[in-house]
Amino acid sequence: MGTINIPVSVLNLAPIRQGQNSKQAIEAMVDLAQATEEMGYQRYWIAEHHNTPTLVSSATAILIKHALEHTKTIKVGSGGIMLPNHSPLVVAEQFGTMATIYPNRVELGLGRAPGTDMMTASALRRSKNDSVYTFPEDVQALLTYFGPEEHQGYVRAYPGVETEVPIYILGSSTDSAYLAASLGLPYVFASHFAPKFMGQAISIYREKFQPSEYLDKPYMLVCLNVIAAETDEEARYLQTTVHQYFLNVVRGSRNPLLPPVESMDGIWNPMEEEMVKSMLSVALLGSKETIRQQLTSFQDQYAVDEIMAVSYIYDADKQKRSYELFKEVLDEN
Repeated sequence: MGTINIPVSVLNLAPIRQGQNSKQAIEAMVDLAQATEEMGYQRYWIAEHHNTPTLVSSATAILIKHALEHTKTIKVGSGGIMLPNHSPLVVAEQFGTMATIYPNRVELGLGRAPGTDMMTASALRRSKNDSVYTFPEDVQALLTYFGPEEHQGYVRAYPGVETEVPIYILGSSTDSAYLAASLGLPYVFASHFAPKFMGQAISIYREKFQPSEYLDKPYMLVCLNVIAAETDEEARYLQTTVHQYFLNVVRGSRNPLLPPVESMDGIWNPMEEEMVKSMLSVALLGSKETIRQQLTSFQDQYAVDEIMAVSYIYDADKQKRSYELFKEVLDEN
C-alpha cells in the first residue's frame, strides 16, 4: 500500500506569462520559491531550456544561485542540468561554488537530453562529438569532482572537492533508469511531459538498483503536473493554460503562458488534442478531495518516495494556492 504522506517538491521551467517580460518571469520564479519554502516543500528545482522565448531557464545555475539568495532553507537544484551542453568540470565548479556559499542546500539533477532542438544543441555543444553518449562517464566525473580529496585525479574542481553535492539522474525513457540503478543514485522520472514509460522505468530502477555510498535503497521521485483548486471545475478551467502550453510543443509554436479559456474547442484539432492529452495522461487535477483520491491510487500502484509538482497556472496567486492545497492534501494524512 503506497503511503501518500511523502515529501513533495517543486519543478519550475520558469515560463514567461503573457504580458510579462523576462525580468518579471524571473521575479515570479523567486516569488514561487519563497512561497513554497514557507509551505514546507522539500526542494525547488529549475529546468534548463534553450532558444525558447517562452522560458527564461537557459542559464540554470544563475537562476539557482538567485533563488538560493532569496530563500533561507529550501534545497534548490537543477531539474536538470543537461550534461551534453556542459563540461562536467565547469558544472562541478559552479555547483561546488554554490554549495560552498549555501552549504547543504544545493542539488544537481542531471539529464542526457540537450533541452532544445538539434541546431541549438550544436551551437551549445562543447565539441562536435555527440556528448549524449558520454553521459555515464560525465556523471561519474561529477561524482568524483564532488567527492573526497583522496579520490581526485590531476584535474580537480575548486571549489567542489568534498562538497558532496547530491546528484540525481533524470529520465523520460527507460535508459536513465538503468544508469541511476547501476550507480546507486536517486532517480527522477519526467511524467509531467513523457508519462509513457513511467511504470517501466520505475520497475527497472527498483529491480536493478545497486546500493552505493550515496543510497542504500532506491529513491524514486516522479514529476507530475498538479493543478489543485477549490473545485474540480475550477481546476479543469485552469488546466486549459497547460493545454495551450503543450499545444506549443505539438505545433512548434512559441506562445507564452496564456490565460485559461472556457473551452479548448476550436483551439486544437482532434489529433492535437490527443497528442497533448497523451503527454498529460498522468496528472493530479481537481479539488483537495479529488487529488487525495488520485494520489492514493497513484501511490497504491507506484509507491514513489517523493513527488515533484509542476503547476503551469497563469494567475500567480492561483498557482501558489494550488501548491498550498496540494501540500495540505499530504499534510492531512
